[in-house]
Amino acid sequence: MSLRVPFVSVSLCAAALLAAGCSSRKSERPDCSKPEVFCVGLVTDVGKVDDKSFNQSAWEGVQRAKRELGATVQFIETTDAKDYAKNIGTFAEDHYDVVVTVGYALAEATQTAAARFPSVAFIGVDQLQPPGLGTSNLASLVFAEDRAGFLVGALAAMTTKSGKLGAVLATDAVPPVWRYGEGYRAGAKHVRPDVDLSVVYHNDVGIDRTFTDPEWGKTTAISMIDKGVDVVFGAGGKTGNGALLGAAEKGAYAIGVDTDQYATVPEAQKVMLSSAMKRLDEGTFDLLKLAKEGKVQAGNHLGKATYAPFHDTESKVPAEVKARLEALEKSLDDGSLKTGVPPTKP
Repeated sequence: MSLRVPFVSVSLCAAALLAAGCSSRKSERPDCSKPEVFCVGLVTDVGKVDDKSFNQSAWEGVQRAKRELGATVQFIETTDAKDYAKNIGTFAEDHYDVVVTVGYALAEATQTAAARFPSVAFIGVDQLQPPGLGTSNLASLVFAEDRAGFLVGALAAMTTKSGKLGAVLATDAVPPVWRYGEGYRAGAKHVRPDVDLSVVYHNDVGIDRTFTDPEWGKTTAISMIDKGVDVVFGAGGKTGNGALLGAAEKGAYAIGVDTDQYATVPEAQKVMLSSAMKRLDEGTFDLLKLAKEGKVQAGNHLGKATYAPFHDTESKVPAEVKARLEALEKSLDDGSLKTGVPPTKP
């Protein structure tokens, strides 16, 4: 079933501020029930739209819809996981045409809302739908994170001088995080079976903190580097960003996640080797564009997963490493090479 939409531009104050009294008068808010007004609302996972990672990347895709398609856009930042349903419902009850929810943790709340509000189109970012879900107004944007992780793991293994690699990640209870970490492990072992790997998941805290703990990310990365690790992969919102800052402080190579973090974590630019990149912005925008045209279908939509440019470290990556990385990506593309990482943790 198609998720059909029309678009037009209308301004409105932040939905997060509406709850605090930014505007309580209907005349100052868009009437999303009108067919000529198209409203897109985004609900973040725990964290902010400026987290320099997946929330921000999805929001950039929605903002592109505002610029290029004339959409009215707004966001609500989730601060407590118990508010997922309430935040989603805020947009749906205001007759928003599309509600974009970001992160695996919102999957259940998004599916419930899609069933409750059949006239609203939902886009779930990083939310793999199970077979036979049967929700006709829910399209999910998913990625092969293990593929991107595999590529940067291979790059790290071909770059390390000490033979020791580290990965600092949010909880492995979130499948995309687990796929990143295990993809990184698989890629490193593929090109260098004897490499010494330290892959640490932040499983000792709740879901509301595992992505928002930069201090833990930084101290964990520094601890690894003090033991000889010279390339650190940081993945998991602000927690992963902390690992990048730890690498920058100690002069080790850093590998970012989700977006090209050379642009989002400038403090680590000099040591940023690459990023395991999902085109969240591009994928979100593409689904919104298809929705405008009435062509987007319910179900899972696979977005692009790759690795980011080398930027300041370009001259330090040998030509043979670049060539092998390109060959590995081609083999993953044509299916002749598999990461060996299942969709979910066994």
